[in-house]
Amino acid sequence: MTKATRRNLVVEHINRRIRSRTLGPGDKLPSVRGLASTLNMSPSTVVEAYDVLAAEGAIWARRSSGFFVADKAQPFAVSQTGPQLDREVDSLWVARQSIDTENELTKPGCGWLPSDWMPVDALRRAMRQVARANNNVLTDYGSAQGHRNLRHLIARKLHDQSNDVDPDCILLTNSGSQALDLVCRFLLSPGDTVLVDDPCYFNFHALLRAHQIKIVSVPYTPKGPDLAALEDTLKDKRPRLYLTNSALHNPTGATLSAATAHRVMSLAETHDLIIVEDSIFSEFEPALSPRLAALDGHNRVLTIGSYSKTLSASLRCGHIVARRDWIEALTDLQVATNFGGPSPMVSEVLHTALTDGSYRKHMEALITRLDQRRAQMTNELGALGLKPWVKPRGGFYLWCELPNQIDAATVARVSLTKGAVFAPGNVFSASQSKSSFMRFNVSQLEPEHLKILGEATKTRDSANVI
Repeated sequence: MTKATRRNLVVEHINRRIRSRTLGPGDKLPSVRGLASTLNMSPSTVVEAYDVLAAEGAIWARRSSGFFVADKAQPFAVSQTGPQLDREVDSLWVARQSIDTENELTKPGCGWLPSDWMPVDALRRAMRQVARANNNVLTDYGSAQGHRNLRHLIARKLHDQSNDVDPDCILLTNSGSQALDLVCRFLLSPGDTVLVDDPCYFNFHALLRAHQIKIVSVPYTPKGPDLAALEDTLKDKRPRLYLTNSALHNPTGATLSAATAHRVMSLAETHDLIIVEDSIFSEFEPALSPRLAALDGHNRVLTIGSYSKTLSASLRCGHIVARRDWIEALTDLQVATNFGGPSPMVSEVLHTALTDGSYRKHMEALITRLDQRRAQMTNELGALGLKPWVKPRGGFYLWCELPNQIDAATVARVSLTKGAVFAPGNVFSASQSKSSFMRFNVSQLEPEHLKILGEATKTRDSANVI
């Protein structure tokens, strides 16, 4: 490696810390000797790198005091926060591959159902009906807290899940992801620590990185978080918040047990932990599983959800359920950042589609179809040596381990060249300990994907996969 190359590596190291705001305006940079030792570089290389950064205006020198970050504003880059991972296991990259790919690319690793599995006829009817509504529905901003009738409907559905909630304790947002973003803005500050499951939904990582949050994780078991690890982490790391899935866990498909749920709430009380419970898959359950919010009465638990998985990801509308004073503050925050709740037109279409009498039948048929598809794909993946980690009670995910410790990121990389987007295990793992796992969406898994996987399982050498 040439000296110029080493110098450029030091320059990029400092620039990355500035872009991620680990170093802010006015912060003092590490000493020349200190950084040289950390990066295993010579002091002269670090001096040259600091001179380059000073010439670019990124830093400035104070005689006898050292180098400092310049006061000029620096653009924030989410991709520069957290560990610098291979793109195939970086959560932002995988998310973009899933949502940006052209229609001809297949997506067995994505997180939604095919369009022909969705109630498009009911959606078209609802759109035609809303098109005849009052002009203000088609032209106005959304109200601060969101469509009142839709909030009442969500409250009734929560009541059916043993979770009694006043509609005024529900805030409608522009999506489930925006709901979580608002909660992060409301409860967290840069540098706070948040606890997640390992594995967990990969966009949890990306969003927390965007808020410059420290992420710690606990292993997830078939019954919920590992309780011993959870207790140790709460004592040692003192996280502000725990972010998890209720109902069917993403990506594993596991279900929280009653005993684990009660212990989690006991530990939360002891350690003053706030919990955010993502309930987006709750309607895929054949029978109700424990809800942390129901045990807590929404004192220290917030619930977020949406209908993007069961009705339409195109009609963006999520919700937050929390205690009344928090909803009041979150409503103000939504007005400040979005000038109101979801579009009245979107809210009316959703409410109409949910109440026209067809939604219950749609969900019953969907659950049956998914049960059959999971059984079929479990058998077909099993024939290739891929074994599900748990047998999910519902939903469309199978979390499987590849045989012979084959690297899932390598399979995903090669599969992309063959027109398929997979979701390798380390995308979901803060500890990067799930390299031989992969999450499959059974509704999107087709024979050509099984062929790719079959070729991958023929060798132990993951570097020569396919």
